[in-house]
Amino acid sequence: MPDHPDPDAALMLRVKRGDRVAFAELVEKYQQPLFNFICRTLRDETESEDLAQNVFLQVYKSRQRYERTAKFSTWLFTIARNLCLNEIRRRSRHPAESIEESHVEHDDQPQRQYEDKKNFLPVENVLHGELARKIEDALAELPENQRTAILLCRQDELSYEEIAAILDCSLSATKSLIHRGRETLKEKLKPYLKTGDWAE
Repeated sequence: MPDHPDPDAALMLRVKRGDRVAFAELVEKYQQPLFNFICRTLRDETESEDLAQNVFLQVYKSRQRYERTAKFSTWLFTIARNLCLNEIRRRSRHPAESIEESHVEHDDQPQRQYEDKKNFLPVENVLHGELARKIEDALAELPENQRTAILLCRQDELSYEEIAAILDCSLSATKSLIHRGRETLKEKLKPYLKTGDWAE
């Protein structure tokens, strides 16, 4: 159990007892960061909205099995990552339904900027359009575990230890994934950025 009380875990325990108001509070708090994480993983807005709803549905269905052994956010993003992996595997079996086709159809449309209190990269605060597209493209090309580690790292709620729990790997391996992912992104984005500095 975490050293510090987790108010979200307390809310989830209320949900376990049938408190729907507590569930609504959790949905309100996490729906945007959860959507951002899923959308940057799948790169499909409609699919991501559906999957985010499915995550909360799984949370509610699993409420009776919930135990306060980790932070609620760790449990939530573990569910989200597993559902994303299932979706990625499904797409690999049915490539005709992959999101690349939907991007081709709307390639001339402006890319949606996802609201995020803590942006993936500080440059997104001032640069948009083509650079944002390059960032998303470079992120999508990373190995799944590196991409997920970096996306989770940008969630205010999650520590390195919690990210390691979600990825089911050691703390040192998690830090290595984040470091390698950042270095790869810096290299890919070097032609588009004036600086290679990253905000930690």
